[in-house]
Amino acid sequence: MNMRLLAGLLFAVSVVGFSLGASLPLVSLRLHEAGASTFEIGVVSAIPAAGMMLSAFLVDACCRHLTRRTIYLLCFSLCTLSIGLLEWAFSSIWLLAVLRLGLGLGMGIAIILGESWVNELCPEHNRGKIMALYATSFTGFQVLGPAMLALVGAHSPWVTGVVTGCYGLALLCIVLTVPNDHVEHGEEGDKSFTLAGFFRVAPALCVAVLFFSFFDAVVLSLLPVYASSHGFAVAVAALMVTVVFAGDMLFQLPLGWLADRVERTGLHLVCGVLAMAIGVGLPWLLQMTWLLWPMLVLLGAVAGGIYTLALVLIGQRFKGRDLVTANASVGLLWGVGSLVGPLVSGAAMGVAPHGLPMALALMAGLFVCFARQSYRRAGKLNAAVE
Repeated sequence: MNMRLLAGLLFAVSVVGFSLGASLPLVSLRLHEAGASTFEIGVVSAIPAAGMMLSAFLVDACCRHLTRRTIYLLCFSLCTLSIGLLEWAFSSIWLLAVLRLGLGLGMGIAIILGESWVNELCPEHNRGKIMALYATSFTGFQVLGPAMLALVGAHSPWVTGVVTGCYGLALLCIVLTVPNDHVEHGEEGDKSFTLAGFFRVAPALCVAVLFFSFFDAVVLSLLPVYASSHGFAVAVAALMVTVVFAGDMLFQLPLGWLADRVERTGLHLVCGVLAMAIGVGLPWLLQMTWLLWPMLVLLGAVAGGIYTLALVLIGQRFKGRDLVTANASVGLLWGVGSLVGPLVSGAAMGVAPHGLPMALALMAGLFVCFARQSYRRAGKLNAAVE
């Protein structure tokens, strides 16, 4: 295993997670304090997702014409520019939209290729632990974003300054660790399926990615707004986001270790059922703060597990060109979920006071339906082999 490349990819995705965790609630809270409606906040929060969707269609061309190092340097330079100019963008909604679109585009290509390259580095017996480490690196730094926001406030220039500095370090890390070679890339006919065809090949994995991207965007952008509208102080509402993603971060390695030892589709289904149950119970949990905080930790753990296990199962099933295509499909689906999540949840919050947990529970329920079918197919396959 190329440990230097793995270390570089882990640090790079950590910075991406940090910038996402800091900028999504920053933009939402600044717009909320300026008097924007929840729907308007949802629209602006969804713009990075449009960039991530676009990135899925650019990955193939990037791999054909550019080296790995060049791709990553271009992506991270675009992200640096998008975050560095954010403080000046709140006076112009159009500049804000362009910068958020650029951030989504750069992050999208980096995440798609990072997941593919890390999965290629994984031996099968350690795939769960290594992909969990990758997910933990992303989430661990994502947690720091809302935490820093709670500490210094939404109007402090320290937020964008620190994130921009981290992107500078990431650019240096890329130069030192990412090889300046081309990705092994076959002809178009070497692919077994297209971006759109991935849903036909692996529907449960598609819905898993949709759920987690929906969850990720909604928690980062609208959970602080939802909590503050139900009587929690803004700092406490921002802290809730940190607690959710702390649960995600802390439990991905144990889940990855478990995924290397048990039937993975069954573990996937259990995570979905728990996420759905907590989403349904969230309105009552707000009245029981002693139970709310541990349930937020568990919600982050199982929601993150849904995504981590999807990556593990993708690496288990697909290789070579199909692996890149599958991860490009993941990037596209992530963009769709991130786009739909704030829009639907923002509109739902405008209609019903508990629209946010209702939307989360419905998405988790949709995943449970597909995960159950995948688990049953895996059981039949194992029985046939035996």
